[in-house]
Amino acid sequence: MSKDWVVIVFVIFVSSSGILFSNNVCAKPPPNVNIGAILALNSTIGKVAKIAIEAAVNDVNSDSTILSGTKLNISMQDTKLSTGFLGIIDSLLLMEKDTAAIIGPQYSVMAHVISHIANEMQVPLLSFAATDPTLTSLQFPYFVRTTQSDLYQMSAVADIIDQFQWRDVIAIFIDDDHGRNGVAALGDKLAEKRCKISHKAALKPDDSNVNKEEINSALVKIALMESRVIVLHIYPSFGLEVLHIAQSLGMMGSGYVWIVTDWLTTALDSDPSLATTSIMNDMQGVITLRMHTPDSRIKSNFESRWPKLAHQNNDEGPFGLNIFGLYAYDTVWTLAYALDAFFRSGGTLKFSNDSSLNTLRGDGDTLHLDTMGMFLNGSMLLQKILEVNRTGLTGPMMFSQDGNLMNPSYEIINVIGTGVRRIGFWSNSSGLHTGEQVPNHGNSSELGLYGVIWPGQTTQTPRGWVFANNGKQLRIGVPLRVSYHEFVSRTEGTDKFSGYCIDVFTAALELLPYPVPNKFIPFGDGKTNPLNSLLLQRVTLGEFDAVVGDITITTNRTKIVDFTQPYIESGLVVVAPIRKMKSNAWAFLRPFTPMMWLVTGMFFLAVGAVVWILERRLNDDFRGTPRRQFVTIIWFSFSTLFFAHREKTVSTLGRLVLIIWLFVVLILNSSYIASLTSILTVEQLSSPIKGIESLATSNERIGYLRGSFAENYLTDELNIHRSRLVPLNDPSEYEKALKDGAANGGVAAIIDERAYMELFLATRCEFGIVGQEFTKMGWGFAFPRDSPLAIDMSTAILKLSENGDLQRIHDKWLTRSACSSEGAKQGIDRLETKSFWGLFLLIGIACFIALLCHVIRMTYRFNRHYSNNTTSNDNLGGSSSSSSCSSRIKSFFSFVNGREEEEEMEDKNGKKRRRKDNRVVHEVEVSPLHESNVSIHVENGA
Repeated sequence: MSKDWVVIVFVIFVSSSGILFSNNVCAKPPPNVNIGAILALNSTIGKVAKIAIEAAVNDVNSDSTILSGTKLNISMQDTKLSTGFLGIIDSLLLMEKDTAAIIGPQYSVMAHVISHIANEMQVPLLSFAATDPTLTSLQFPYFVRTTQSDLYQMSAVADIIDQFQWRDVIAIFIDDDHGRNGVAALGDKLAEKRCKISHKAALKPDDSNVNKEEINSALVKIALMESRVIVLHIYPSFGLEVLHIAQSLGMMGSGYVWIVTDWLTTALDSDPSLATTSIMNDMQGVITLRMHTPDSRIKSNFESRWPKLAHQNNDEGPFGLNIFGLYAYDTVWTLAYALDAFFRSGGTLKFSNDSSLNTLRGDGDTLHLDTMGMFLNGSMLLQKILEVNRTGLTGPMMFSQDGNLMNPSYEIINVIGTGVRRIGFWSNSSGLHTGEQVPNHGNSSELGLYGVIWPGQTTQTPRGWVFANNGKQLRIGVPLRVSYHEFVSRTEGTDKFSGYCIDVFTAALELLPYPVPNKFIPFGDGKTNPLNSLLLQRVTLGEFDAVVGDITITTNRTKIVDFTQPYIESGLVVVAPIRKMKSNAWAFLRPFTPMMWLVTGMFFLAVGAVVWILERRLNDDFRGTPRRQFVTIIWFSFSTLFFAHREKTVSTLGRLVLIIWLFVVLILNSSYIASLTSILTVEQLSSPIKGIESLATSNERIGYLRGSFAENYLTDELNIHRSRLVPLNDPSEYEKALKDGAANGGVAAIIDERAYMELFLATRCEFGIVGQEFTKMGWGFAFPRDSPLAIDMSTAILKLSENGDLQRIHDKWLTRSACSSEGAKQGIDRLETKSFWGLFLLIGIACFIALLCHVIRMTYRFNRHYSNNTTSNDNLGGSSSSSSCSSRIKSFFSFVNGREEEEEMEDKNGKKRRRKDNRVVHEVEVSPLHESNVSIHVENGA
């Protein structure tokens, strides 16, 4: 029994080993591989692609270094411009032949349909012309794009639009998957740059019958719109007709911008005879794109072969090579390299028939669905295709995991005369640049584009928009104010408005180079001031096209609308009751604060003491009895205030300190005189509230204009509780609340914009602005976000400011009265210590350094003097006993207190020498009759 189990186990082992061994043996590649191609042979791209694919198949089959003798067997199916049913039938016919891969389809619409079949049959689909960006999704894993996606082309178009600072564009496209998805990608890219597609004009996708009336109707509608930047994403057969009709409607003239996708360069490259026809007149100044393929030897060789290939394979005559022909050629080679790697890895062409398809076959059917089989190793071949890394006619052929070519780039072309001119490049990594190579980081000279010749044969960049010529008026919202009618007011019984804001807006409109029909629409009930925030929200909702009035530009408001250049500055100020200050006998003390007086006096005494210390050993003016020296310090200190000091300074350190101190005194004296003059000559006004700081820290009630942004500013920025805020409607309520005061139900102060307050104070001299303006803001006209009219109006406002019209309008409506022009000064700007701390620091450092140098000098001289005395005592035979520490300190102070003298003495050689010391040495020569000379040293105290 055990032997039988051993035999069974052995048989199983041998069988399993055989299986393993057989799986490791590479299957022999088949002699032929069936591949298919789905083309529209009556289209320009299809004709070129057919010749390129056949040439590539012949080149692959004649190359012994690839596929090891296996030949490609190509089967082509003609869809005849059909993007639907015929494409499905053609793909099914190819599936019957055990096709390993399909090249195509040519159209994105058909690619969407056939991709579902490719997914079921697991047959890779390599398209060289389907550029719809939505094809590269998880829904179509077997779709591989061997050309560049429209996602990148639309990124290039968006960069061009952003380069010239256009904000609104119009898109004309074919209403199919190719057109819709391409324009959707353009809209996404424009949104990233704060641009948008303001209008989409869709045309019916009937390639066999171009509807000229439909095109004409769409273009007439576009001509009445604001935007003049038109993006044309369409098929060649439609595109040339669109440009021709646009030319007849005058839409190819100055002011228009036409950006055409790569279909135009494809048409021009495929049919060089277009350059000699009148068709070129329909596209002058157009900007178009072309997929960039770098120059190489193999590309030049193929281009030289092309005329012969086109002549041999086309009965209609030769035609040019376009970019899709290059990609079709590279697609065949990419598939060949993938098949070679597939066979080297042990892949086999095995197909599994689906029994469920047998029920779909009927008698006499030519479509044998029961013969269709699923490619069992299709996923393996797909992976090999994505791993291909080679250089072809179009450059490097490398794929990302989503089946897109890597490193996309485009040429930017400008149509001029009978030809085209390359004005730059676009790459996914660097955007627009003028050089063929991607510029290095930081090299801004190569960014952007070369000069463009626009429609109308002009080099001036078009503005990109005009005011809509559709009979509609600009709806302008105007706040219906109940106060300050000098800014905005409506004439009773009419729809007309007047005021400072209205005049500025009207004057700016007159400076625009185009007419702007407009209509003022009141906003508000006329009983209370409307909320400006609600008025601006009407702009975002599309009810108003602009807002004109006393609208303050704030951060939050700029998030929902665009403002023009401010036409008046108007920050927040504090207005409070004021009273006149009467002069008194002590007015001369007002220029300085008490602390300033104290610090100044202390420095006067300190500097006098320092100069006394530095001068007393050399200068008799600083010596004498203690009482005399104290008087000298006081006198010298304060006499420097008037530069009337009579004591001379002889020491270097003393002169240095005195020079710096006199400079400080000069500044203090000048500041004091200027402040005192202002106090005595200008009327002084005072208020218990000094500014926004003191008001915010108090508990007083504060008034503000109802509907103003001041309420949110005070609560959010200054943290003032809302219970302290009192909303007021008009100047009469302002006046009453201020007169009543906070104690009687009124307010202590009012916070409002300076423009309002200047009008309020013009006739009310008992109130005044206290403190400084604590915000820097302005008024502007509001427009919808990204409105080009806001930019032109800002330019017009600057022109009004430059030519003086803005000031004249201001003087007309906002002329100051005598009350606000008296030049009265609120509060007293007393000079504080913080304004002069730099000067005090300077003189303090000077005094410290001078004293430090003086102490070091005295210490050095004392040590030398002490050592000399010890030596002299030894020479006279005195005993050298070391002094105690206390006696040495007393000697040092006695030395410092002594007077320093300078005398000239002659030595034994008759030379004069100068000694500075506390002692004078007298040398007396004894008569020569004595046997020796004896020197007698006598030390005299100072």
